[in-house]
Amino acid sequence: MLAGCGAGFDATTNKPYAPNEAGVLIDSGAYGKGDIHIPQAFVLGPDSGAQLPWRGSAPIYLNILNTAGAPDSLQAVTAPGMGTVKLASPIQLPSNQLVNTGKPTPQIMLEAIPKSFRGGESVKLDLQFANAGTISMNVPVVTRSREFAAYPAAPGATPAPSPTATPSAPAEESH
Repeated sequence: MLAGCGAGFDATTNKPYAPNEAGVLIDSGAYGKGDIHIPQAFVLGPDSGAQLPWRGSAPIYLNILNTAGAPDSLQAVTAPGMGTVKLASPIQLPSNQLVNTGKPTPQIMLEAIPKSFRGGESVKLDLQFANAGTISMNVPVVTRSREFAAYPAAPGATPAPSPTATPSAPAEESH
């Protein structure tokens, strides 16, 4: 009598879901990998309609939660084939405390990007932790719009083209 409900281990409602544009670390159908949980990860791209130039830079934003009983640290980040990643210094991850790598200023920058970014692309990141080892994830390049509009602009982003007015035909008078 009832139809349309998912049940069983393959049901849509039985899978991790992230209701935003940013990436979430999901490994083997579960949130996180080991003791590392990343509920939000993205590369901040240009404003909508603009682009980040070839050989440009873009900040990487990560929210990281270390659920291990001991502190850990993010030691290095690489983006194979997508430029160099500069980490200001190792990022300390206390136990059971959410750490945002972008506030007050981004601590991770993707530099020398080998192609222009417009938003919508994806970048594979390898995150190297002192205790948790290396964790890989695909991170989206999001445009600086909607919920991301308050973030500082990526360095060197070209502005979006301005709309230009087009003359309209004069209105005809009717008698």
